[in-house]
Formats: sequence, C-alpha cells, structure tokens
Amino acid sequence: MSENLSTFRTEVREWLEANCPPGARGPGTVPWGSQKIELSADNQRWLTLMAEKGWTVPTWPSEYGGAGVSKAAYLVIQEEMARIGARAPLTGRGINYIGPTILEFGTEHQKRKWLPRLARGEGGWCMGYSEPEAGSDLANLQLRCEDEGDHYRLNGIKIWTSDGRHGDWIFVLARTDRNKPKHEGISLVLVNMDQPGVRVRPISLINGQSPFCETFFEDAIADKEDLIGPVNGGWAVGKRLLQHERSVHGGVNTAGAQVETETGSLADIAHRYGSLNDPAFRQRLTTFEMHDRAYQLTRQRVIAETEASAPATATSILKVTGSVLTQERIEVQQAAMGNTGI
Repeated sequence: MSENLSTFRTEVREWLEANCPPGARGPGTVPWGSQKIELSADNQRWLTLMAEKGWTVPTWPSEYGGAGVSKAAYLVIQEEMARIGARAPLTGRGINYIGPTILEFGTEHQKRKWLPRLARGEGGWCMGYSEPEAGSDLANLQLRCEDEGDHYRLNGIKIWTSDGRHGDWIFVLARTDRNKPKHEGISLVLVNMDQPGVRVRPISLINGQSPFCETFFEDAIADKEDLIGPVNGGWAVGKRLLQHERSVHGGVNTAGAQVETETGSLADIAHRYGSLNDPAFRQRLTTFEMHDRAYQLTRQRVIAETEASAPATATSILKVTGSVLTQERIEVQQAAMGNTGI
C-alpha cells in the first residue's frame, strides 16, 4: 500500500506542477459554484481541470463526478496541493453539505442528476434552515411545502441565508405535514432560486455589507423528484447534513475542499516586530504552535481512520478546538505586533 501511495504521490505532484495555474496558487478566492459570479481565467481553468480529474470531490465515486480514491490517497492530494500553495478548485455548500447528503440519502436518479453537476461547480448553493421563529428550536419551522401533484408549492420565510444574493439553488427544510408532531412533519427539498416565487432581501450589517439575507418563498415551485429522503423524514436528513457542515468547520471534511494555504508564520511576524525578545511571548507562541500542530495531526488522523464520511463526536470536538485556535492565533499575532496590531 505504501509503495502504491508513493507512486500515486509522484503522479499527483507531477500533474499539479504541470497544470495548476499561477493564479490559483496562494491566497485568493475559491469558487463556490455561483453562476452569478464571474471567475478569473485561472480560477475557471483550475476548476475545469480538477473537475475533469474528479479531484474537486476525490472520494466520491467516479460515476458521480469524483475519482473514487481512498482516504489515504485523498490526503496525498491535499498534501501535494498544500506543498505548492494550490487553492481548492471548488468549495461551498454544494460539494460540502448537500452533495454528501444526496450521496447518502438520495435515489440513484437524484445522485446521477445532481452529483456530477455539483462536482463541476455548476450552481451556487444556499442553506434554508433558520426562520424568524425557528432558530435554536429549528423543529418549530413553519415554511409550508404543499403537494400539488407533480410539484410542491412553498410559502414562508427563511432568514440568515448566507450568500443569498448570489445563490442559484437552495436546500430547505420545510413543513410537509402540519398535523404531525413538529419533528415528524418536515422534509428536505431542493429549490431553484431563479424563479419568480423566490425573493431575496439582504440584511444590512453595521459595516454596510450584506452576506446574510432573508429569503421569501411566495408560491415558489419545487419538483417532486427533488425531495431528498422520505417525505416527512427531513429531520433526520437535515441533522445528517449538519454533521457534514460541522465536518467542514472542524477541518475533517473529505468532500475535497480541505486544502488551506499557508497563513504566514507567527514566528516571522514576531521577529519582524521584535516580540521574540520577550520570554513570556516566546512561551505563549511556543504553546500555541504545539497546540496547533497537534490539532493538524489529529485532523489528518480522523480523516484517515474514520469509516463514515462525516464523523459525529470527532467533528464536534475539532470544530470547537479549531475555533478556539483560530481566535488564539489572531490574539498571538496581535500581541506580536504590539500597538500596530490594534
């Protein structure tokens, strides 16, 4: 196995060196599939080439747009991309959230209809969960989804829709049976956002930007064949999707968008500002680097060892730990820069 992986690593390294455009290396924008955002030439070429290889979603089966590689081979691809600073060719809720959910709960028809499109980045996806009266108590959601023969008709509101202005599709939890207990009358359905029945209104924030939106469904239409999982069984499907979401934030996602480019050495920053002369700061920096390295190694181990595509307990632990380390990194960098860090 190790010899095969060694050969695979050589092949991956040579291919990446030859095909990753300069404009897709280092910090920069990673496409998430929105058809309303024009990509740079290098980003578009990188996405196209990687999709053809199946490396936008390496672990997905080849018939669904992936490459069907093992977890070990997946890690090789990630390591070799990181080695040259190659950005992920594709990210977002398409390949990271709804794609793995369709892979697990979808029918064969749904898999063949949606997964190759997701792998190619054909459409930017939004998440329709929270409502004005259903946040922490998500099961209290009231978005109506009524069966009208060959389609569903949706009426209601979703809130905090990230990237709603640029979304092409949205997966929503909706109430398909108002007479059942609230956890049992919910279904997950895919809805085209480019229709008269879907209206998006940005939520203005104090900085003037609007990454979050309200999404209004006013007699919006969804195909019956785009309901994922059983009718009224959306609570279990929706919770599983959240595990995939937490996998991404916990750094143990295996859909393909796991590569992170180097954010800069804290030691170099501290040296530049003279902070390494302070023994207390050196101790703080050393402690942070030890914790961060342990976190990175744990992420790799969890990806390699888990049989499930979205580990539950490890995902939650790593998400919390990763958030704490991200905050600590910012605070250490600020301390390294002194007054300039403010």
